[in-house]
Amino acid sequence: MERWGDKRYYSLDYYVKQTFQEKLYKIALDGGMTCPNRDGTLGNTGCIFCSAGGSGDFAGDRNVSIKEQISDGKSLVQRKHTGSSYIAYFQAYTNTYAPVSYLEQIFMEAIQEPDVKVLSIATRPDCLSDDILDLLNCLNQIKPVWIELGLQTIHEKSVEFIRRGYPLSMFERAVTQLHHIGIPVIVHTILCLPNETKQMMLDTISYLNRLPIQGIKLQLLHILKHTDLAKYYEQSPFWLPSLEEYLELLGVLISHLRPDIVVHRLTGDGPKNLLIAPKWTANKRLVLNSIQKYFKDTDIWQGKDYLSHA
Repeated sequence: MERWGDKRYYSLDYYVKQTFQEKLYKIALDGGMTCPNRDGTLGNTGCIFCSAGGSGDFAGDRNVSIKEQISDGKSLVQRKHTGSSYIAYFQAYTNTYAPVSYLEQIFMEAIQEPDVKVLSIATRPDCLSDDILDLLNCLNQIKPVWIELGLQTIHEKSVEFIRRGYPLSMFERAVTQLHHIGIPVIVHTILCLPNETKQMMLDTISYLNRLPIQGIKLQLLHILKHTDLAKYYEQSPFWLPSLEEYLELLGVLISHLRPDIVVHRLTGDGPKNLLIAPKWTANKRLVLNSIQKYFKDTDIWQGKDYLSHA
């Protein structure tokens, strides 16, 4: 039997079942936040790839309470699945970019739901003040809290291009602080940014291997309508991988990833009505099935003794 079940890499599904003895379903929430890249603090237009929904295009309705969003999310899940335990995922925009009193209100509203087993919060490393870290520490004593940080890449030219807005040192500081209070860090990366080579993407993986992180999301770059990236792509088209090329790239990156890091995502999918490229990502079922078949049929480890590192 493989170390991580039939997927042959340390998947979120495997980790959750081993940790909680059941499958958890993610409910994407909108806490009504904005972002320092949007409100004029750092910029007014957001990161170059970011949609109007602040990367929360599948999140709940910010015009209703968190409790109502969770209830609506459960209804959607229960149409397809029989599970009854959930991850409350604050996804849209920057979810610690608000006064602590407000954050405490909405996070407590989520964490007090009996069926919510994990509170997962997507944010930026420059939006984690000491009082917010204190709040997260307190919440983590109630139920597990995960923090998702948008790194995307370590390469400065790419950082400038995507308008990330903070230095690598700030990311490292946030990871260290969260590790110190026992909160797992899940890092968002974007693959196939313009002019990034396979080696550059491997460099980002190698960098993360040296940090005390617990999870990673590997997100293929999507070009969505009404973004600045869409305008750039129209004027200066750049290479994006075919499905086959992307599968090979994933194999290389996963085989170099520290084996105790949980893989939370292997691609991602943009809203079909907004997706410009790559078009093949719109067929989510085909993509996921192709990824699993590739990992099943291909020895990405090439004899590496990954068990000794787990």
